[in-house]
Amino acid sequence: MKHILAELKDHIPYSVFSAAFALIVVAIFSAACFLIDQSKFSAAAGDLFHVFHPVHMLLSATATTAMFWKHWHNPARAVVVGFLGSVMVCGISDIIIPLLGGMLLGESMHLHICILEHPVMVLPFVFVGIVTGLAAAEVIPRATVFSHTSHVFISSMASVLYLLSYGLANWMGVIGSVFIIIILAVVLPCCISDIVLPLLALPCCGEKSGIAGERAPEENFLKKILR
Repeated sequence: MKHILAELKDHIPYSVFSAAFALIVVAIFSAACFLIDQSKFSAAAGDLFHVFHPVHMLLSATATTAMFWKHWHNPARAVVVGFLGSVMVCGISDIIIPLLGGMLLGESMHLHICILEHPVMVLPFVFVGIVTGLAAAEVIPRATVFSHTSHVFISSMASVLYLLSYGLANWMGVIGSVFIIIILAVVLPCCISDIVLPLLALPCCGEKSGIAGERAPEENFLKKILR
């Protein structure tokens, strides 16, 4: 648990500022649509959601797989962790929490699950992200933090766009509440995806790590995670 808390402390500032920046970007987009044709805003937001949500899965799979692969070279388990960490957690982040948040704000929200309705749109991003995560952990220094930063920004965009596309009309009037919803929708699921899930899937104390005879005792995990 102390190693997970150390990772959370390292990643949360990136998460909060990325979420705030995403709100600025969406506000600019909202203003541009208002000037051009306000009636098309919801449809345009929906189209953008179907870009940001698959890309979020790509980056989530990359970050989750890279975090796991950095500590344990087990290909089969890395693929499973990367898949679950992207598909399940991104669904919670981009869809379920914004849906519940919109309902708490009194809006009539529509449930739209892309992995069920558009699997061909989503799955290629997931599998490319897993492959990228395996490579990034080996060649890019601090790959997990880098991918987490971009991952969180894209996730923030996806969460806001879901709110705007599937029920929340006057989001600027409740922007404070929206910011809290996005923080919850981004920080908790994304940190679970990038950090908790891969770390919990690591071998137990004394078990072989899969890296040429090395062992990964618990007392060395923190040094490996923070390097």
